[in-house]
Amino acid sequence: MSKIIQAFLTGLFFTFIFDFFLFLGIKENYIDFHNIEVYYNILFADHQNIFIFFFFTVIIGFVVIYLPNKIAITFVGFLALLSASTLLPPVGQKLGEMILMQKNITLKTKKFSYHGDIYYNGRKNVTFYDYELKKVIILPKNKIEGDY
Repeated sequence: MSKIIQAFLTGLFFTFIFDFFLFLGIKENYIDFHNIEVYYNILFADHQNIFIFFFFTVIIGFVVIYLPNKIAITFVGFLALLSASTLLPPVGQKLGEMILMQKNITLKTKKFSYHGDIYYNGRKNVTFYDYELKKVIILPKNKIEGDY
């Protein structure tokens, strides 16, 4: 097997593992914290950025295959700690907010207007915290008018 293919497959393997822990921390510390009903697989699949994933696949593969072992172990170890840090509640919560939350949004349906934060924009529903009601509500996407 050529070194380029080996580097790509190695990078793909490590990137997938790091990505898994990144989203596991978001699921445990943001999604579950807000009682949002979404499966891990849907969260993982819907919020992947193929360009970032491919970028890290190439970089990690290059580092592991072409650079000396000490550098590769240090780099991969650092990324492992970084991705596993989302399992710590404050880190996972903050990263979940950065990726998933939209603050100070107004949503309109035919009857009502809601002002608050979008906690999670799912496939069929929007999990929304309304400032006036002071509670989390689930709004079906097909009932929301306009863009948000």
